[in-house]
Amino acid sequence: MEGTKGLVFEIKRFAVHDGEGIRTTVFLKGCPLSCIWCHNPEGISQNKYIWQNKGECIKCGACIDACPQGALVMTANGIICDHGRCRLCGKCAKACPTTAIKFDSQEMTVEQVLEIVRKDREFYGISGGGLTLSGGEPTQQYEFALALLEAAKKEGLHTAIETSLFCKREVLEKFVPLVDHFYTDIKLFDGQEHLKYTGVQNEVIKDNFRYLAGKGCTITCRIPVIPGCTDSDDNISKIAEFVRDTKGNISLELMEYNPLGAGKYIRLGKENELADAKKDHDNYKRLQKLAKETGVRLVG
Repeated sequence: MEGTKGLVFEIKRFAVHDGEGIRTTVFLKGCPLSCIWCHNPEGISQNKYIWQNKGECIKCGACIDACPQGALVMTANGIICDHGRCRLCGKCAKACPTTAIKFDSQEMTVEQVLEIVRKDREFYGISGGGLTLSGGEPTQQYEFALALLEAAKKEGLHTAIETSLFCKREVLEKFVPLVDHFYTDIKLFDGQEHLKYTGVQNEVIKDNFRYLAGKGCTITCRIPVIPGCTDSDDNISKIAEFVRDTKGNISLELMEYNPLGAGKYIRLGKENELADAKKDHDNYKRLQKLAKETGVRLVG
């Protein structure tokens, strides 16, 4: 199992917002949702992707010369990658003297990931932290995710997972004995609205949420408060009532909109549909109060 490989796009040490205590969060590639506000767009595709940081590009043209497919072109706005022609050979990344162009992820074994996770073991013990799997959607690479969680549990680490719950029940069942805390999303209560903004319906998500609750799992349900998308009074109230009425060890957390992921869309050459969205802290606090008034156990 330790030789099982997965595609990892980031490992964040000393994470303090991805579960209890100080944690190491491992971000796995691949997500079945396509939320228009996604803060980790590099995690949506299950494949490697070319990542461009134009702020580091010195326009030397070395990457253009190295590309056998002619996928890179110099323009007035800098070097542009035609991802349709790119074959991910990596020659451009090797030729770049400033790392302005590189892959957005790397293939790693369970043991390679654990070597990094173990570095902060003493901080986990002091703070009650541990390992968190995130993404993307970790259940998309379920064999690797399960192997990593199993290895972490053998070493006595607390485990958590951030998941949309959009997965087959038979896959989710395998995570139950290996995960100490599930951090789930219910982004939109209405199925059609959920389809509009995320690309998928939400019945599977709701059913899997009820399943975890029935198994006695510790669950924190999160609502990302996205301007113009998820931040209506009706949406927040209905999700809060759903969580309240689902019996179990469950809490609700509203996640304030953060526009800091916008730069990733530029590096990936993708359109950011919420480029003009603004953070509204006053409305966020108002919605927190609204959710609390339903009687749900609110955290954060």
